[in-house]
Amino acid sequence: MTEHENEHGHDRTDRADGAADVSTGTSIETGDSTVAIPELVIISGMSGAGRSTAAKCLEDLGWFVVDNLPPALIPTMVELGARSQGNVARIAVVVDVRGRRFFDNLRESLADLESKGVTRRIVFLESSDDALVRRFESVRRPHPLQGDGRIVDGIEAERDLLRELRGDADLVIDTSSLNVHELRAKMDAQFAGDEEPELRATVMSFGFKYGLPVDADLVVDCRFLPNPHWVPELRPFTGLNEEVSAYVFDQPGAKEFLNQYTELLQLVAAGYRREGKRYVTIAVGCTGGKHRSVAMSEKLAARLATEGIETVLVHRDMGRE
Repeated sequence: MTEHENEHGHDRTDRADGAADVSTGTSIETGDSTVAIPELVIISGMSGAGRSTAAKCLEDLGWFVVDNLPPALIPTMVELGARSQGNVARIAVVVDVRGRRFFDNLRESLADLESKGVTRRIVFLESSDDALVRRFESVRRPHPLQGDGRIVDGIEAERDLLRELRGDADLVIDTSSLNVHELRAKMDAQFAGDEEPELRATVMSFGFKYGLPVDADLVVDCRFLPNPHWVPELRPFTGLNEEVSAYVFDQPGAKEFLNQYTELLQLVAAGYRREGKRYVTIAVGCTGGKHRSVAMSEKLAARLATEGIETVLVHRDMGRE
């Protein structure tokens, strides 16, 4: 891993997108009915080896991800997923082992799941001592088990605690020489199936006079087009109005810009997919975010949707004037 991540201050993130069409083929009795048991993956491994990256990858693939769940609660989480009527069909749980009792709870939970016929996989993230030391030193954080000792002391203690779990792992990934994108590619290869990971786009119109969107990946400036604000009969309306949109796209260069920028985004989208990027925000701006940027955003979002990119359209500043 060459990019560093906060393995210990990571907020819990939950996701159930697209999970309803996946099933493990196993079931469990709940009262008078039989329901499908969610597919379960447990992500563990060395601190600093990439657990957060692996979890985010599964989250982007539509898994319901729970970070740092106490092991004793894993069977409860599986049962709740089974009762969700297919809404939570894939669950990934990130656990780290920082004490002997914690590890004992994990073993008991795994035994409980096995007795109930729950299919589970364990993904273990491994890395060399040298790589882990470099990562902790670069972010200036202590190892969670080093106490008053050195980073290498904490790494050694964690290896001892995790030795048995590593032996039980279904998939061990050594991230010593991997960057974030390479780790994501390995996770995709294991869990994405034959489907290419989807790219989701947010197209956001905005007004430059209200400031740039802080979360924009790409910014488009439509101020090269004449402003409908100076046309009295168009001024009260927005880019959602057919007359305003027609005025914008009747201007020299407007249609050409839309066509060529859409082609450019096709190249960018292909590169984002290769690099493991799943979300992109495209900000389309004009002076006030009312006319030109709104009309262009509408057309651009429709083009992206026809290209198979899941698109959300947001008009940030429309109505602020």
